[in-house]
Amino acid sequence: MKIPNHESILFSPIIVLILTQTLISCIHHENNPAPAIIELNVSSDNQKNEEPLRLYGIPCDSLNIITGTIKPNRFLSDILSPYGVTGKEIDILVKNSKDIFDVRKIRARNNYTILTDNDSAATLRYFIYDHEPGLSYIFSFNDSLNITPWRLEYSKEIKFSSFTIETSLWDAMKKTNVNPELSIALSEIFAWTVDFFGLQKGDKFKVIYEEKYIGDKYVLPGRIYGASFISGSREYKAIPFIQNGIESYYDTDGSSLRREFLKAPLKFSRITSRFSAARMHPILRIVRPHHGVDYAAPVGTPVYTVGDGKITETGNNPGAGKYVKIRHNSVYSTAYLHLSSFGKGIVPGAYVKQGDIIGYVGSSGLSTGPHLDFRFYKNGYPVDPLKVEAPPSEPVLKENLEKFNRIKTVISILLDQID
Repeated sequence: MKIPNHESILFSPIIVLILTQTLISCIHHENNPAPAIIELNVSSDNQKNEEPLRLYGIPCDSLNIITGTIKPNRFLSDILSPYGVTGKEIDILVKNSKDIFDVRKIRARNNYTILTDNDSAATLRYFIYDHEPGLSYIFSFNDSLNITPWRLEYSKEIKFSSFTIETSLWDAMKKTNVNPELSIALSEIFAWTVDFFGLQKGDKFKVIYEEKYIGDKYVLPGRIYGASFISGSREYKAIPFIQNGIESYYDTDGSSLRREFLKAPLKFSRITSRFSAARMHPILRIVRPHHGVDYAAPVGTPVYTVGDGKITETGNNPGAGKYVKIRHNSVYSTAYLHLSSFGKGIVPGAYVKQGDIIGYVGSSGLSTGPHLDFRFYKNGYPVDPLKVEAPPSEPVLKENLEKFNRIKTVISILLDQID
């Protein structure tokens, strides 16, 4: 019996329900408990019989409530200094809570709430930053300076979905009433095996995943319990498995889906020019080799390093514009051309990890418009980035194969039953 597309387990056949519960019990790890609700118990001299108004677990009947939105290029001190908070206090708070939250990860356009005393002094008591749906951070300025995470408990539903490419993955998801945000998670899982810039009409994805709710409100897609990509006669499956305390995705043979290099240095763009031995240059109007792949994207789009490595060169010249070169190992190196600016800390000699931002799309140098010219070198010679095959990361260990195969069997049955 086939599973109807985009149905929750509440409406699936009983055998699917049993298999799904088995899957979840197999995959869930004892070291990954569900997030707990954290409440701060703040004492008050004016105890009332009625439950006081609470925000983020804090009684605030006697406090002023001020809300706002983080503006671009603003520092924490810019928000807090008008309330008498000194730079030294911020430094102490950041140092005391560096293992709880890195304040450098505060995002522009996210909301915040400030609670102050309801008197003429208006002393700051709490600054609460909404980091993502269901997760906020409470900055306390009371007897001690600290940061505390505050979480709302999610309810979850397991969903089964499939979607066939007509124009793009994003459009295919919207057409089947699947939140397109799921495409980001899929692109990360299959980043090393599927070229998301080269999807063809008729290519198909199947996925088993969570949808998270706070109350009755959908907030975001959650964990992916299994997925497959089908193109022609080829099928690639993604099986989640926890090994050495880390969850990764593996193919049906137990090989990691993570490769040494990302397939592309941009997320969700389009190829405008491919690797060629003879291409008419759009500005110089002469035929010459084009040893890279051009990705069109808006100015300011983040550019990611496709692999770990060392920055060997950064610069700005009339042809390539602003560029970054990275040596990944003794065989492979990459180059990123026509940038508008460099990422933070991107200087010769710096080391970067796969997925780090090394710059932003621009139109510097000889360029007809905003794009990234991405180049790949093997043993010093340019090769087509779209045809590079890199070895996988560590596979499932021999001692873990029995457990992995049980999980694989359940996931494969479920994926095969999705209509």
